[in-house]
Amino acid sequence: MFRHHVYHLKNKAYRDSLITSFIFLLVSLVINFIAGTYAEASISNPVTDIILSNIPVFDVDQIFIYGAIFFIVCIAAVCFEHPERTPFTIKAISLFVVIRSIFISLTHIAPFPTHVVIDPLNFISYFTFGGDLFFSGHAGLPFLMALIFWDKKNWRIFFIIFSIFLGGTTLLGHLHYSIDVFAAFFITYAIFGIAEQIFKKDKKWINEPFPVGV
Repeated sequence: MFRHHVYHLKNKAYRDSLITSFIFLLVSLVINFIAGTYAEASISNPVTDIILSNIPVFDVDQIFIYGAIFFIVCIAAVCFEHPERTPFTIKAISLFVVIRSIFISLTHIAPFPTHVVIDPLNFISYFTFGGDLFFSGHAGLPFLMALIFWDKKNWRIFFIIFSIFLGGTTLLGHLHYSIDVFAAFFITYAIFGIAEQIFKKDKKWINEPFPVGV
């Protein structure tokens, strides 16, 4: 595994792409913060929801928080295992964040009246805002990872299950409307398709055979 890392890091084009991917990720997080702050300041009114209106609120804040942390660890683990996919993965995630930032800037529906309150002192509160509902990142990002690693059966199954699990968690805690969760899968699939077209050069390392004996 370490030989794979050394092999790719010796490639200047790969190093440049990796650096660019982290810069893109940083920029996307800044854009997300600006969009989230704007959405929170522009919150209007809550709406009814066929699912949330018919189920009680469950205390899932710990799952919501630590599930996200565990997901980040999983991304690091799978990228470490497959360094050839790291630049494309980070850029696809960054694109996801940017596109979601645009979506949350367009409509500012308030959270459902009854919902779990996330501790404002928890670090994850810096990445979530009151009006950043559409679409669900908790459901979408794991599904994006499943699409990126679709040919890796174990990771594909894991990320799909994790996506459904986190998406269900947000519904149980009334942290997202049902449309936020269900639409996330369709929008994420489109984002993945866009990423494949925009970052074609980064995908070339995915299918590039690793030289024997290196």
